[in-house]
Amino acid sequence: MTIHPSRPILAALAVLAGTSLYAQHLPDGVGNALRWRLLGPFRGGRVLAVSGVPGDPRTFYFGSVGGGVWKTVNGGITWAPVFDSEPIASVGALAVAPSDPQVLYVGTGEADMRSDISYGNGMYRSRDGGRHWQHVGLEDTRHIGKILVDPENAQTALVAALGHAYGPNGARGVFRTTDGGETWQRVLYLNDSTGAIDLTQVPGGVVYAALWQVYRPPWSQYSPIEGPGSGLYRSSDGGRTWTAVAGHGWPEGPLGRIGVAAGGGLVYALVEGRGGTAVYRSDDGGTSWRLVAQDPRFGRTWYFGQLFVDPANPAVVYLPDVALLQSTDSGTTWTALKGQPGGDDYHAVWIDPSAPERLIIGCDQ
Repeated sequence: MTIHPSRPILAALAVLAGTSLYAQHLPDGVGNALRWRLLGPFRGGRVLAVSGVPGDPRTFYFGSVGGGVWKTVNGGITWAPVFDSEPIASVGALAVAPSDPQVLYVGTGEADMRSDISYGNGMYRSRDGGRHWQHVGLEDTRHIGKILVDPENAQTALVAALGHAYGPNGARGVFRTTDGGETWQRVLYLNDSTGAIDLTQVPGGVVYAALWQVYRPPWSQYSPIEGPGSGLYRSSDGGRTWTAVAGHGWPEGPLGRIGVAAGGGLVYALVEGRGGTAVYRSDDGGTSWRLVAQDPRFGRTWYFGQLFVDPANPAVVYLPDVALLQSTDSGTTWTALKGQPGGDDYHAVWIDPSAPERLIIGCDQ
């Protein structure tokens, strides 16, 4: 951005609309019309995958459902595409290794189950901050919802693979690698019509995974068809083995999409059930649950369906939907932090663990 010295800017605002950044200039003089110009990048569609680098206020990434991976090194003033040399454009999940910010994992294929969705061809990894990429398998997963990288070992990661959107296939469930994607082991699997959609990890190796039985008939426009296989699972050994979560207070099935987030001894689940969508909380690692909020703003869970916990304060939770909702009392009450019902669609949040006031939010519209 160039500012002419003879025309000082009184104020400047930037908004992320879809995947485009705009600047608003207020020149000298009262009552002058506002003028907008596109700073970029040009729209690439919905954004389901975002990440930053802990402790670095200038470096962020986002993955577009139809436009690859983009990177900024100046806090969002400019963005550059870093995935254009790869043969696939749809990105469903993205993660930066906490122990080595040069290591990135990308899961291709959006997993939001719209009627118009783009598929992927598995997992990619970069060892140099996105300059070069290596395809690292899971080719037939088609749609990937979440990636968790071990906090201490960039070679170890878990992937939530939803599988084919329009029919059964076996490349579903949670997959684990300990060699940077050279090999994968499927560690959680139910059947060929139930995939994994979400993952969260708490200190000490405890991991939670959400399975979702769903498919998208080509003739349906909104809600996909869901089955009885959806459920929440827990692993106490870093994802090697799993047990189903069915503690006291957990809602009765059949269930739809489940979003899960954890921190500070609290586990939150956004659950689509018989009576609508509600937030449940466990204070004992998933042994028992209680319903803490049911709000008409928790809508279209199959399209949104995620929660994000402030790593410094587990009482602060974010719920992206048609507004970005925030709770500061452990999920009991929710206020619109950004947007309003009927506005933009918010999908993903990344919170800097070293400075939780710094976030990146992925949205569309």
